[in-house]
Amino acid sequence: MNTPHNRLPDFEELLRMLVATPSVSCTNPDVDQGNLDVINHLATWLEDLGFAAEVTPLPGRPGKGNLVATLGEGDDGLVLAGHTDTVPFDEGAWGSDPFSLTVRDDAFYGLGTCDMKGFFPLVLETVRELRGRDLKRALTIVATGDEESSMAGGRLLVERGKPRARFAVIGEPTGLTPVYAHKGMIMLSIRLEGHTGHSSNPDLGCNALDAMQRVMGALMQFRGTLAEQHQHPGFEVTIPTMNLGCLRAGDNPNRICGEAELQIDTRLLPGMDANAVLEGIHQLVSEEAARSGVSFDVKPFYPPVPPFEGQRDGDLVRQLSVWSGHEPQTVAFGTEAPFYQSLGMETVVFGPGAIDQAHQPDEFLAMSQINPGKQALTYCINRYCIEEAA
Repeated sequence: MNTPHNRLPDFEELLRMLVATPSVSCTNPDVDQGNLDVINHLATWLEDLGFAAEVTPLPGRPGKGNLVATLGEGDDGLVLAGHTDTVPFDEGAWGSDPFSLTVRDDAFYGLGTCDMKGFFPLVLETVRELRGRDLKRALTIVATGDEESSMAGGRLLVERGKPRARFAVIGEPTGLTPVYAHKGMIMLSIRLEGHTGHSSNPDLGCNALDAMQRVMGALMQFRGTLAEQHQHPGFEVTIPTMNLGCLRAGDNPNRICGEAELQIDTRLLPGMDANAVLEGIHQLVSEEAARSGVSFDVKPFYPPVPPFEGQRDGDLVRQLSVWSGHEPQTVAFGTEAPFYQSLGMETVVFGPGAIDQAHQPDEFLAMSQINPGKQALTYCINRYCIEEAA
């Protein structure tokens, strides 16, 4: 690794630059932003470290893209991966500027510090400190876009069939505890349309909110059926869940409700078929809408995020478990791990920071996670890219 490493800023400055570069992903196009400025920062820094960097735009998403940067040759090495976008924020709830890195209380505060811009400076510093070591297998750094909304970046990797490697570490915040499985996710909107009329005579219209009440009852019954049919003892919540999260309907109490929309979130256990669950939801909405005389539309916000379950006893999980002193765990939140797994990699979710800080005002990354994080990445790179036998 003969590289101009002196050009690379230190951890704090790297994180400061990434936090100061907005990259909010949102299903609302008025809020949604691109991530290419973040990607270009990372590409420049990685090229300074000797990596060959490739930036690929996300189709149909202007200003968004993926970065795949590789050092070394072959398809039997290690991928270190993460996403470059953040969720939206409520500026009034923050105690400091979300786009200005603030250091206090032994922590770095700023939007994305924990989830998950802080992972990339950790990777860059680790690689810089390994300069001069000869890689026997390739080390690949992947930075994706749109993870917080559509996961279009992870899906594009699968479509392109690369990167290729034997092992992948997804640096989401797990408190440096190896995570071998997580639930999948379906988020969708159910819209019903009836007919308005004067509330004094129900026969003058067709109440969409009455129909939605029947749909909600059917959904809760379906939720119970899913819980009876699917359990996984490895999860804290051992059953699939369905959250009826948002209901909008009508415009005035003295008008028959003409339109109603329900938004729901369903978390799937490993082994569950997301398409089958979607079909079941569509069927029950269709049946209840027909009974009520309303029209309907069932529309996912984006394609389902598949559940993920890796090898609990695989080499990568075992090594990180022994190194960290933490038993492998499962989590309920989703990541891009299933996309890397589908490319043939043994995949683990393992990164600095606590998920409790993600998506929160005054998001922070504790300084106590930095050195152990670098040590863990150094261990992985040595084992899977430098040592003779992987």
